[in-house]
Amino acid sequence: MAPITPYIAEELWARLGGEPSITNQGWPQFDESKLGAAEITIVFQVNGKMRGEGNFPETATKDEILEAAKASERVQSFIEGKTIRKEIYVPGKIVNIVAN
Repeated sequence: MAPITPYIAEELWARLGGEPSITNQGWPQFDESKLGAAEITIVFQVNGKMRGEGNFPETATKDEILEAAKASERVQSFIEGKTIRKEIYVPGKIVNIVAN
């Protein structure tokens, strides 16, 4: 706040017990550990309809995600006894299995 509203920032800094002046303080430091989760949620679809989802680490490969999708109970009930024609994977978003 200090660069934009220096007078009120100085007043608030003093009320919080900050010494010396706020103009002598440095900028906040970047803490990489505070960034978003290292997990992604992938939606499983069969023939374009949502049939489940799974959580995976960001480092998960396409093959790992496709295998997990096929192993899902809800997905298996829709592909059981059918031929899988196509497996579509949109990185970080969805898996769509086309079966008939």
